[in-house]
Amino acid sequence: MSKIVVCADEIFDGSIVHRCAQLIIEHGLVVSIEPQGTHHIGATEFTINGLIAPGFVDLQVNGGGGVLLNNQPNAQGVRLMLAAHQAFGTTAMLPTLITDTIGVMHQAADAVAQVIASGETGILGIHFEGPHLSHAKKGAHSSEFIRPISDEEWHVLSREDLGIIAVTVAPENVSASDIKKMCQLGIRVFLGHSNADYQTAQAAVAAGASGFTHLFNAMSPMTGREPGMVGAALNNDNAICGLIVDGHHVDYGSCKVALKAKPKGAVVLVTDAMSVVGTNIERFDFFDREIIRTGNKLNSTTGELAGSALDMASAVRNTAEHLGVSREEALSMASLYPAQYLGVSKEHGQLNVGGPADFIVLSSTLTVTQTWVGGKNITT
Repeated sequence: MSKIVVCADEIFDGSIVHRCAQLIIEHGLVVSIEPQGTHHIGATEFTINGLIAPGFVDLQVNGGGGVLLNNQPNAQGVRLMLAAHQAFGTTAMLPTLITDTIGVMHQAADAVAQVIASGETGILGIHFEGPHLSHAKKGAHSSEFIRPISDEEWHVLSREDLGIIAVTVAPENVSASDIKKMCQLGIRVFLGHSNADYQTAQAAVAAGASGFTHLFNAMSPMTGREPGMVGAALNNDNAICGLIVDGHHVDYGSCKVALKAKPKGAVVLVTDAMSVVGTNIERFDFFDREIIRTGNKLNSTTGELAGSALDMASAVRNTAEHLGVSREEALSMASLYPAQYLGVSKEHGQLNVGGPADFIVLSSTLTVTQTWVGGKNITT
């Protein structure tokens, strides 16, 4: 591939903003970011009106493009999900399987393994949200599939062809020793869908749990006499918290509290997206129920919130507009910080020399107008 020069009004590399700069790309990799004006003989040049920023990294994606991973646990389904979210700036993600049978867990794992083995970029691994959760805080998860961990689940979690594995567990139903075993396997353990008290959550963190799934949602609340799961999430500086900033899952005031309580980089944006993202679908089947979309809110026919219709670009806009953080900080919450948590920040979440040229172009309203992967504009 010949050298490519992309000139832009602004280039945010993940740390600083370069104004009137140009991004130099060769063989799909970032060569440099330099002031505009230097001519590169034989290079293909592009001029961008807007802001270049690193592609987003999403730790929790249940679906998109009309596909729910649970309903289409195959390689085609995974690819369709990724394509839908790429249109909104996500260039790397963890497809997420909601609590289901062991058979569907195997199928989803096989699908992710197949995509990773093909050499395609963008699928970093898989997130199993369940099935070892709390019935009391199950949210939209199906009670019939919630169960204790068994050898069958350990077989899936022990696979070495799945890239990065993340799991969400309720610590009152998964022992600290099992959490420690997961961490020894290299699994990122999140706590969520849990009614655990503070001490139980703290014991899980001590055992190696390093994250909390969709903070405030489906977890025991913080009160004066019992800090609960929320208190543990806010009180552990080294544990990250995923936050769904769609105006429905969490009040913006509570989001601000989380940002004040947690160190910089410990709150990351997640979408918890369902199949509707990138489509005009208004209702779809979900196990023995239906999910109905009202505006940008998804509810099960049994009443509870059921994932989101959120894309990451909208999450960034909401964060910048409503949470009082800078544009760059909102972008980092969607890119650099989740990449750092997963240990992939050399390749994702920032524009590093020698790293993949995965970036997005944003308008002044933080709308994604282009998505580039490996130095190629894949915008359709």
